[in-house]
Amino acid sequence: MTESPGCVSTQLRWSVYSLLIALAVGNMGGRLFSVNSVNRIDLERHLIRQDLRKAEQRLKQKELSDDEFQKYLAEVRQRIHAARRLQRPFLSANDRSRWLAIRALVELGTYEIDDLLDSNNWNTIDMVQHEGRDGKKHLYSSKPPLLITLLAGEYWLVHSATGMTLESHPFLIGRLMLVTINILPMMLMFFLLAKMAERLGTSDWSRIFMVSCATLGTLLTPFAVVLNNHIVAAVSTSIALYAFMRIWFDGENRTRYYVICGLAAAFTAANELPALIFLVALAGVLWTRDRKAWLCAFLPAAMLVVVAFFATNYAAHNVLTPPYMHKGTDNPEENWYDYTYILEGKERESYWRDRQGIDRGEPSRSAYAFHVLVGHHGIFSLTPVWLISMLGLVLWSLQEDKSKRVLALGILGMTIVCLVFYIGLRPLEDRNYGGVCSGFRWMFWFAPCWLLGMLPALDRFADSRGWRMVALVFLMMSAFSASFPTWNPWRHPWIYRLIEYAG
Repeated sequence: MTESPGCVSTQLRWSVYSLLIALAVGNMGGRLFSVNSVNRIDLERHLIRQDLRKAEQRLKQKELSDDEFQKYLAEVRQRIHAARRLQRPFLSANDRSRWLAIRALVELGTYEIDDLLDSNNWNTIDMVQHEGRDGKKHLYSSKPPLLITLLAGEYWLVHSATGMTLESHPFLIGRLMLVTINILPMMLMFFLLAKMAERLGTSDWSRIFMVSCATLGTLLTPFAVVLNNHIVAAVSTSIALYAFMRIWFDGENRTRYYVICGLAAAFTAANELPALIFLVALAGVLWTRDRKAWLCAFLPAAMLVVVAFFATNYAAHNVLTPPYMHKGTDNPEENWYDYTYILEGKERESYWRDRQGIDRGEPSRSAYAFHVLVGHHGIFSLTPVWLISMLGLVLWSLQEDKSKRVLALGILGMTIVCLVFYIGLRPLEDRNYGGVCSGFRWMFWFAPCWLLGMLPALDRFADSRGWRMVALVFLMMSAFSASFPTWNPWRHPWIYRLIEYAG
């Protein structure tokens, strides 16, 4: 039975949702504004002190007056601080790859990042090399350029208004941009998920538990402190799902919901290429609901993103295909990952010529499947609340309610297809668990889908103290995994570290 919006139970639940969202946003914001390369702080301070002592000794030998001594020392101190700066808010080669391309677009008017690279602060392994429009070899970010181009627009506004750059003010600009890129959109995602919990859940327990998982129990929140595509994709997934819910469950035929659904689903696919299945699934289902709205609203909105994706790719690389599709070929001109380049007068080789550690790939597909599902990067071992989601999706798929059955079968089908793609179809070098990171990040965009999927199981648990306890233990373990990468999501999960410790 649907409760009226003004009833006491509904008001109380929204109060709880608001508290959870406020806690999650405050937690993410606090970590974002304290983010730093903490492993470099002591080394930077030591090097600065060491250089300053040497500089003072040289200046004292010149027998300067006190005023001259202090003047020259201030100038030397400024140069030393600039030269020895090791701290940075960009914690991985992955996010620095995007930041470099954003800088290049705004500061240099090009996607080429060669002139911005250094060996200390602005370095990355996530880059490719190919011939530019000037006929010379150049380095580029290996990330799809659509998101980079959109974010460059925000950086251009900041740079134009203040004159500051990411080079001169990396902490200030980086943190402020990440608030708009990660934290504010995640607030929207939490709100939409709460709206969907209200619509599709049937008990206070299931609704509050689901929003608790969304705000505190997924591996998305650790990534709020770094620039990444996974949060962007998860947010756009939630927007598309909400618009779909309004059409599919509430019978909404207004054009805006088809536009929003097409735009958001396509943007998810643009940021997580395997999420193309999400766009196709929604397109297929909505085609059966209202073909006129599909043709006049959903399709044009989706095509807008598709055109932007290929247009920005062509602008960046002079081809329509993204960098990921230019590797593993015997033709050196077509393999953008096999190259050498000059940095600070020294010839260096691409990291991808001689991968290290986990990036070498897992030779055994069975071992890879185990660790992706229930092992050290396990979807269900790190975030066991997703087990509740799988049960819930099965329960919905067995219901007579066609709307819920279609939703559940669609999510289950997409999950299976993407897992088969990542586990069964990828070559050795791509079986690397997403590199050094706190979870199997390539499936993070499924979070809104799986959060919806847990509702029917949680409704079954509502009247059972034993099952509620099991669910709470699963949530506690999931929150533990989300809290483990306190400062940096680009680190191995706690299970991986435990295995390392045990030898």
